[in-house]
Parts: sequence; C-alpha cells; structure tokens
Amino acid sequence: MSRFNSMVPVEEYLADSNVMFYLCDAVTQLLEHKEEYTQFGVIRYFAEYFSSVKNSNHILFREYSYIKATPHNRTSFIRVFWRCYRQIGKSGDLLSMLEYRSLLQLLCPDFPMEVVQCAARIVLMDDAIDCLMSFSDFLYAFQLQLYYQEFLESILEIYQDLLAGKSPNTVIVPTSTSVEQLPPVAAEENDKEEQQQDGVETSTLAQCIEALCDRFKHNYPPRSCMRDILKQNDKVSYYSFLMSLAKHETVNRTIGALPSKAELLIDPEMDQELDKLITQISVSPGSNSSGSAVGALKEAQRKASPRRNIHHKRRMEVESDGSTEETDSSEN
Repeated sequence: MSRFNSMVPVEEYLADSNVMFYLCDAVTQLLEHKEEYTQFGVIRYFAEYFSSVKNSNHILFREYSYIKATPHNRTSFIRVFWRCYRQIGKSGDLLSMLEYRSLLQLLCPDFPMEVVQCAARIVLMDDAIDCLMSFSDFLYAFQLQLYYQEFLESILEIYQDLLAGKSPNTVIVPTSTSVEQLPPVAAEENDKEEQQQDGVETSTLAQCIEALCDRFKHNYPPRSCMRDILKQNDKVSYYSFLMSLAKHETVNRTIGALPSKAELLIDPEMDQELDKLITQISVSPGSNSSGSAVGALKEAQRKASPRRNIHHKRRMEVESDGSTEETDSSEN
C-alpha cells in the first residue's frame, strides 16, 4: 500500500502502518527519559526514533510485548537475531533449546520460553526437544512461530479438536462428573500418541484452515502455500505441517525478514564489519578476542537498559558492539 495513494483512507493507512503505535511509544520514551533526550532537542529525538524504526534497530533490548506489538517489530527482531548470531550457523555449531533462549534473552531480556519451545518442537517434530539443532533449522522455525504466532495457536486448537473427533472450535467446559468419566491417564496418553503419529485428514484440515483465514484478523501464511503442502499427503500431523511451512520459500519471502536458505550465511557487509572489529580488538591493549560471547552481550545489555530506547549515537554504538562481538566470539 503506497502512502502517496490518495485513494487510501487516512484511518486505514494509519491502522495498517501502525504510525500511532510508534508515535505513542516515542512520546512515552521521551517522557520517561526526558533528561537524557531533551539535551539533543525534541525534533532530533523524533527523527532518530523513526529512523531507528525504519532501519529495524528499534527493537534491541526492548520488552517482548513491544516486539510482538506489530508485524514490523517481529520482522525486525527476526532479522536482528539472524545478523547477530549468523556465525553460529557459519561455524556449524549445534545448540540446544535453552542455549537459543539464552541468545534471544541477550536481545530481549524477558523473551518467553514458550515461544522458543514451540520453535524447537517444529524442528524436532515434538520429539525430544532437548536435542541439539542447527542454526538455520531453528531460525526458520523461529521465524514462523514468532511472526504467525496467533495463527499457529488457532491451527493447533483446530488440529486437537480434529484428533479428538470434535467439531473444530467447539468449546468444552469440563465438569466434575465429566472428569470422573475420563479413561485412565496412561491409556489416554497412549491413544493420544498414536493419533498424533497418524495425524488428521488433510482435506478436512484444509477446509478448516480456509474457514479460519476468512475470519482471521492477524497475519497468516499465503493460502496457496498451505494448500500445496496439504495436497501432498492424505494425512498430516501438526508439526510436520508447520515444518513444511517453515521451509517454504514463498512463506519466507512473504515475511521478508530472512534471505533464502542458500544465502543465509552470506553477508559481505557484516563480514567487513567483523574484520574491522577483529583488527581493533587485536591491537587494543588487554583485549581478549576469545572472550565469552555471552559476557560481551551482557556488558552491552548492562550499558543499555531495556527501559531505554535506541535513538542516539551512543546507543547505536552499543548495538553495533553487541552484535559483532557475539558473532566474533561464536567463531572460536
């Protein structure tokens, strides 16, 4: 949607672009830290705030509620996560779910465990989620989970209803009598595992997804991609469906945060910045280029409190130091 298109109503443009959200956040940040920001001038402050939003630098060290507030924030966080830790994939290291969560919390201190667990289950097909994962596998699954979180939660509810033989989206309110009539827990778990391995009829799931998309208010993957995936088999499990979506290049292009998998580890601009930083560290007295990556980013996080936004030159230097030191350390 072009902002210069006079045919677009003002209210619709403001809603789609989230301008009011960012304006409110900018004013809130200014009032909370006015002693720091007013010395640069209010006009310069707003210019740098919206410049950081445009350049996707605004989400570093912010709270999770802010990151998930808009599609642009989610895309920006995914891109920053990739750029900060790209060297993990380049070096071929495999990390656990808890290690990926630690990396995410260096960028967003209150990043929830639930989102990381869901991404890990997509990669590992809900089996032994404490296993190690490659950076690229986790990254694309994490992208899908974070960007389409609300849609995936709705799909899971539909899938569970279909497994239970209920009409999708039917709300069941448990009572004391119904709980007493439940089968033994062990038998129920065995039945559940068998059903989950078999999956559900793809034709039925496809019809439910079409109906969901018609009324869904949040973002969802392209319908054509979901149709193509569901046409491939008669039955599908929830996590195999999500894994196919995570690997689908059209879905990746639609989100617009990451390059294709073939180009994921190629970033000449970042490599040049790394070379500069390595040179600076090697000639710096008392430097230790093999120091802990976690310690480096924690130091950057200490200097830049999560309550303070990133709008001036000093803070931007903190961002650069945090991401590049992490990438350098992960090579060793």
